[in-house]
Amino acid sequence: MARASFITLEGGEGVGKSTQLAALAEALRRRGHEVVTTREPGGSEGAEAIRRLLLEGSEERWGAQAEALLFAAARTSHVDSLIRPALARGQWVLCDRFLDSSLAYQGGAGGLGIEAVRELNMFGIADCLPDRTLLLVHPSGAERARHRDGDGADRIGGRSASYHQAVDEAFHALAEAEPNRIRPVDASGSREEVTARLLDALEDLL
Repeated sequence: MARASFITLEGGEGVGKSTQLAALAEALRRRGHEVVTTREPGGSEGAEAIRRLLLEGSEERWGAQAEALLFAAARTSHVDSLIRPALARGQWVLCDRFLDSSLAYQGGAGGLGIEAVRELNMFGIADCLPDRTLLLVHPSGAERARHRDGDGADRIGGRSASYHQAVDEAFHALAEAEPNRIRPVDASGSREEVTARLLDALEDLL
């Protein structure tokens, strides 16, 4: 059997990451893999506490630099508490958002610079990087996010259309820079169709 892999699902608001995380996990389990699912910010007690600090409250609560630092702290806790131990046990780890979200949101749309945010995060996570990042792309993702409940209403998801356009552009630039790791996946169509595309993008790791 193939070794355990660390897989992240990325994308802008409303592209269906949470739905596909669950569907992909089930598909991998049917193939005989042990799978752990998790999310960011979150995945450990400390990171879940930071999640509330980041996603609740007013837009003015944190600037881009403070956001980047908080995300990096949550990510370090997440890696140490959940991701590294699961991989060491031979389990696949599927994560809803990881480093690339910080690069796109705070680094790109937030204006801090992608490489500055990358350097900040690498101090905490070292070599714990995804084996494959599946970038879900949906032409009406932002519109879908405006009409859903839950995370679409948080202080980051509720930002302006221009901000989220900048996020999408940053994700696109990241995918172009790292085509071996980051694979854009069409998120339109039925849930089953999208899951099949995600599995196709993982075929060399299975």
